[in-house]
Amino acid sequence: MSKLEQIQQLGQGFYWQDLAPGQRFKTFRRTVTEADLIAFIGVTGMVEAMFIDAEPLAGGISGRPVPAALTYTLIEGFLLQTMIQGTGLAMLELTQKIHAPVRVGDTVHAVVEVDAIRPTSKGGRAVVDSTITVFNQHGDLVMTYTARRLLAGRGDAG
Repeated sequence: MSKLEQIQQLGQGFYWQDLAPGQRFKTFRRTVTEADLIAFIGVTGMVEAMFIDAEPLAGGISGRPVPAALTYTLIEGFLLQTMIQGTGLAMLELTQKIHAPVRVGDTVHAVVEVDAIRPTSKGGRAVVDSTITVFNQHGDLVMTYTARRLLAGRGDAG
């Protein structure tokens, strides 16, 4: 092993052996901006009237609601940059429930709880189940989702 390989990598995610059922983590907070909304609907084609018209629709959500998919991907971005960077091998399954709208100007964060870990027979990998609970700046529950991911183990070649 070279001297460079012996230096700890900044930003490295958790190997499955570093996790345990019941372990909890919280993400940083992030405010959703108008630019986030415009960029997201532009790249995804989610140009539904409620996302592109600044005036609330009759009987619709007040403010500037954002697609739930944007909220989910902002939280996944936090997880990719921290918890599973370099160790996440695949998202295997996702189940999502939306509890309340997120609007431009809201600040979201999440709590991640590891639910289960099942080592696989191949390459020291494991299937890791977790529940992600997303809140706004008022502490209101806006989304929950469960994720089943394949994570690398120490020494896993990928």
